[in-house]
Amino acid sequence: MAVTEWLAIALVVAGTFFGFVAVVGIVRLPDLYTRAHATSKSDTLGIILTLSGAALVFGADLAVAKTAVLGLFLFVTNPTAAHAITRAAYDQGIAPWTTEGDE
Repeated sequence: MAVTEWLAIALVVAGTFFGFVAVVGIVRLPDLYTRAHATSKSDTLGIILTLSGAALVFGADLAVAKTAVLGLFLFVTNPTAAHAITRAAYDQGIAPWTTEGDE
């Protein structure tokens, strides 16, 4: 296998790992705000890494340009959407999780 193939595999595996971290964040974290933080950061990084690996597989082609535009779009919209969702939740009065009642 060529070096670019190994790099593409490494990028896709790293992207899959960060996608898995986002899933674990959704399952394990206690409230909307921490879940949104975990998913917006980890999922965005996972998608960017996976798309980078796919771009390496495609080589110099129109597909790489489309992949780069898609990655840029997701890089901007994913955190923005998470911010909008958490802001709407805050405006609706959904309180963040605290440890005051756990003792």
